[in-house]
Amino acid sequence: MACKGYIDILASECASFDELDCPVPLAMGCKCNMLEDIKLELHPHSMRRVVNIIIALERMKHPKPMSSSEFCEEAMFRVFFENVIEERIKPLNASATYNKTSKTLQCTICDAYKKSLVLSDKQNPKDLHLKAVTLTSGNIRMKVRFSMSTYKSSSSQGDGQPVCLGISNSNLYLACTQSDGSSMPKLLLKEVSGPLNTIKVGDPNGNDSLLFFRKETGTANNTFESVKHRGWFITTAFDDWERVEMFEAPTERTTNFTLED
Repeated sequence: MACKGYIDILASECASFDELDCPVPLAMGCKCNMLEDIKLELHPHSMRRVVNIIIALERMKHPKPMSSSEFCEEAMFRVFFENVIEERIKPLNASATYNKTSKTLQCTICDAYKKSLVLSDKQNPKDLHLKAVTLTSGNIRMKVRFSMSTYKSSSSQGDGQPVCLGISNSNLYLACTQSDGSSMPKLLLKEVSGPLNTIKVGDPNGNDSLLFFRKETGTANNTFESVKHRGWFITTAFDDWERVEMFEAPTERTTNFTLED
């Protein structure tokens, strides 16, 4: 009888989920071992409905009462990946190619706290990086001027405008990359020789680390998300003279920037 109740739950969820094939006889019979023959292909229309279906399936496999601690988050994801989904997802932008356009913007960049991006001590080229600093009118010359090149790719529609952020009159570019055996992406200044007319994901020279998705948020704010490491954004801290770094969103650091000609 308990099994019938769970089937009713599953049937009701299927009734409102357009992409599932949920025949009526499923709700009329009660053979929990039939679950081994059920194959579902899920589409990301409603994560809540997907979770409800997973819970119903797991409970039908295990008729005994389960506490919330027994059906933990880890178990849910295990069921989701091992028993429910037939994986057909290709790696994101696995073979995407980005081609440079004729549009290049010369600008300086300020964060949401009105701090400007400046270079660290140039006398230490091995650790040259960007800092965010509140500048007075007499120190405006310290602002780093960027040459922001724009790119286009058919695979990046809706992700934002692909750009490369180079420091004007130099061969230095902002790069989001993993280094020194670290698993955490870092923001580095990378020296690049030669043109960057075409950049392909998986580039052996690591030039795909130079690409960022620029998205406009609000009227003047922009975010810069790494193309190579999705979910990681260029960020600054609230305090002055802190290093500009990559952080995974959401974060307490700001990801919003304004561009000034």
